[in-house]
Amino acid sequence: MAPTAGSPGLIIGVDVGTSVTKAVAFDRDGRAVRSAARRSALLRRPGGAVEQDQEQVVESVAAVVREVAAALPAAPDALALTGQGDGLWLRDAEGRPVRPAISWMDGRAADLVARWRQDGTVRRVYERTGSGMFPGCPAPLLAWLREHEPGTLERAAVAGYCVDTVAQRLTGTVSVDASDATLPFLDPRTRSYAPEALDACGLAGAARLPPPAAPGTVLALDARGAALLGLPAGLPVTSGPYDLPACALGSGVREPGDGLLTVGTTLACQVLTDRADPRPGGEPAGMWLCTPRPDRWLRAMPAMVGTAGIDWTLATVGAATADLEPLLAQSPPGARGVTALPFLSEAGERAPFVAPGARARFDGLHLGHARADVVRAMCEGVAYAARHCLEAAGLSAALAACGGGTRSAAWLSTFAGVLGRPVRVPEEAEVGAKGAALVARAALGDPVDEERWLGAYRVVEPDPAARAGYEEGYARYRAAVGRALEGGEWR
Repeated sequence: MAPTAGSPGLIIGVDVGTSVTKAVAFDRDGRAVRSAARRSALLRRPGGAVEQDQEQVVESVAAVVREVAAALPAAPDALALTGQGDGLWLRDAEGRPVRPAISWMDGRAADLVARWRQDGTVRRVYERTGSGMFPGCPAPLLAWLREHEPGTLERAAVAGYCVDTVAQRLTGTVSVDASDATLPFLDPRTRSYAPEALDACGLAGAARLPPPAAPGTVLALDARGAALLGLPAGLPVTSGPYDLPACALGSGVREPGDGLLTVGTTLACQVLTDRADPRPGGEPAGMWLCTPRPDRWLRAMPAMVGTAGIDWTLATVGAATADLEPLLAQSPPGARGVTALPFLSEAGERAPFVAPGARARFDGLHLGHARADVVRAMCEGVAYAARHCLEAAGLSAALAACGGGTRSAAWLSTFAGVLGRPVRVPEEAEVGAKGAALVARAALGDPVDEERWLGAYRVVEPDPAARAGYEEGYARYRAAVGRALEGGEWR
């Protein structure tokens, strides 16, 4: 299925994000030659519910692909899909939605996850699959729907995720990449669902999970997908990995011990490893993600709040996004003793610990502080959360960073200082789409020069003069988190 001689060698990578869908056409040397983006709405409802209109998401994919394809000299060789993970995307046998998609940000099942932590369900699942559980993952959402919307489950044929939903609409095939299927039912060592995990959640026979696809699977655009995208039927389509592994691949995370920090809506921290090794007795948080290589996994610790916490803080103090850099310059490392716990999600926190009741707060504030200290404290709080996650994931080698938050030079410097190590930032911003395109190249039997694709980046070094302030701040942060967890404040 390799491209024919004379083909321009273009692949369109599509990243279906939580709030933005992006398409990027990459040439054979990894250069981005055309891109497009469309926003998707999040629907927030009472009770912590966060949903998305599945049809709007599919339409956003069609819009960006059509825009990019129209500007290319020839039809692309393939379409490579990636996107947000977790949540619950219910659909019928034809791929039509039976209800709005439930986002990974959803918090309606928080009480159920808290009960499962107390009765040992979370522990049993973790020790079987290596995945923790949080309110926005499929297991508690399926259990919640079974109790509150049983008719919805009866109408559903597939309980999947964002990327496989889009893939079904484009190809007619029901399958899911093993990375997407991981949380919480998949055994990452065998790439198959663990019956014991389904049994522990009371979902045996009722989960409607799509079958995991083998590495290297290539689908084909069907007539319905061709009409939607304006591309020829039969065009090769790859589906997955989802955005966390795709971003790692597109950022040059290649050797065991290498890590990636994604500063986006969520704060995703990952470390590449050559073994999947769930540790009995460990904190039941995070997950072991399959990668396209059967002998490599990602130990992922995706915290709930990244840039969303900064957006909220800026709005609350009456500042704009453009004010972030000058505000950070007005407050020294350590934020003059203010410590922010950045747990603003309705669903609490999921990594490196699971606490559905976790809530944000500022410690140490007094009348002598200014709004710059509040903003810096939140930026540092997110960076402290990243350090906590990367320590738990086992970072031991090079660290890359990507996501919208890396556009702020001052905040990126804060991350480097808090982590105490250089941070490598790829020049290509759309690393998720690039990672998906790399996977498609390999699946098509068309290998590329990875050094050429991944070699362009800049390095941000930590400021030695700021180290003491960040170390003191991190100690305050860990102490505050520890008190809240041990004291039962976040039940």
